[in-house]
Amino acid sequence: MTGLLARVRVSVAAHDDFDGWRDSARQLIQAGVAPERIAWALPGDHAGDLFAGDAPPAAPARAPAVRASRDFLDLAGRAVLHADPRRFDLLYRVLWRLQSAPRLMADRADPDVRAIDALARTVRRDMHKMRAFVRFRVVEDAQGETYVAWFEPSHHILRTNGAFFVRRFAGMRWSILTPQGALHWDGETLREGPPANRADAPAGDPAEALWRTYYASIFNPARLKIDAMVKEMPRRYWKNLPEADLIPALIASAQAREAAMIALGGEDSGRAPDSLPALDAAVAACRRCAIGCNGTRAVPGHGPADARLMVVGEQPGDHEELAGRPFIGPAGQVLRDHARSVGLDLDTARINNAVRHFKHLRQGKQRLHQTPTAREIDTCRWWLDAERQLVRPRVVLALGASAARALLGRTVSVQQERGRFVPLDDGAQLLITNHPAYLLRLGEAARVEEAARFAADLALVAQE
Repeated sequence: MTGLLARVRVSVAAHDDFDGWRDSARQLIQAGVAPERIAWALPGDHAGDLFAGDAPPAAPARAPAVRASRDFLDLAGRAVLHADPRRFDLLYRVLWRLQSAPRLMADRADPDVRAIDALARTVRRDMHKMRAFVRFRVVEDAQGETYVAWFEPSHHILRTNGAFFVRRFAGMRWSILTPQGALHWDGETLREGPPANRADAPAGDPAEALWRTYYASIFNPARLKIDAMVKEMPRRYWKNLPEADLIPALIASAQAREAAMIALGGEDSGRAPDSLPALDAAVAACRRCAIGCNGTRAVPGHGPADARLMVVGEQPGDHEELAGRPFIGPAGQVLRDHARSVGLDLDTARINNAVRHFKHLRQGKQRLHQTPTAREIDTCRWWLDAERQLVRPRVVLALGASAARALLGRTVSVQQERGRFVPLDDGAQLLITNHPAYLLRLGEAARVEEAARFAADLALVAQE
């Protein structure tokens, strides 16, 4: 019985408390407490160990430093977030072994090392799924719009994932509710809240009907691979996705839709808005990508509905988002100055952007421009195509690589493809040049040379 009474009960403050576990583990290692003598007590574990004491022994005054490789700490920091109640025992056992076998983590055949790696990989997948499948719904409160999401993580990842959502959605107020707890961001401070129920989250918002229509329109039956789709988007997450209940019917009709696409030459445009006001309203409600959910308002196209020329930039900037009109900031002034110098009248042009919301990084009171990703450009391309179908311009001017990608659907080298017209599928002529903001970033000598090339490109458009 003496051996049983010698056991030590060690409490962990929270399920994801890696720092607390590490401090306790260091003390236990220095005190020479073997893994089999420890009973780790998790929050809510009232039963505990019948024969375990409550106070871990103190480390000797001159105890040797505890050995822990960087590889171990990296894996342990993830593995501790796993829901397996035995994870703290496993981590301590490996840490104990590292004191006499410092190269243990290099032995990938070791059962304990493999077990930690498996826990860490499972946690990483769960963190990725949360980032991919959290869906915010807009809610009106006394302070205006806030965005609320419900998610059910498999592991204790909520607080660790909080930093990602703060970075991604820094400009909007949001809450993520889970059975484990909640996170609330007010634009400046991240707060924790108690566990929530599914009923605490909104069931939907007006933008979801639009998103469902868009999702159905871009669902490509010719590229359907059900096993791969379910692997990337497991069915357990479907109940939180507004588009999920469309998937069975879309899969069932995939063969017929693929045949129809072939008959139409591969085109499947979906149902686009039938007027520019309807298009602007749809874009304003779009929350398809992270930029649309960052708290900024969409900036619609501006100019005549039957314009001969359409000018496409990258995205609205700080000035444009505040005013709700494209190209009115410094880059817009550069564009207009050069256009006037070659006789190009932009007042008769339709001016818009490849991406309609302002992607930025908040730094104090400033909002610093961030370049949209290829995926974000491709997501917003549907709106640009719809606007082109309504306006039917004869000439399109793409300012920069993002605009060129939105129009051509591929990565473009501006320097290689500028200065010549490229025919688009609808018969319009596309000319690619640099974005005017590029000139603002150049030194004086380089700016003079580039300004001449930029003006020459605009002169080609004026002559077309």
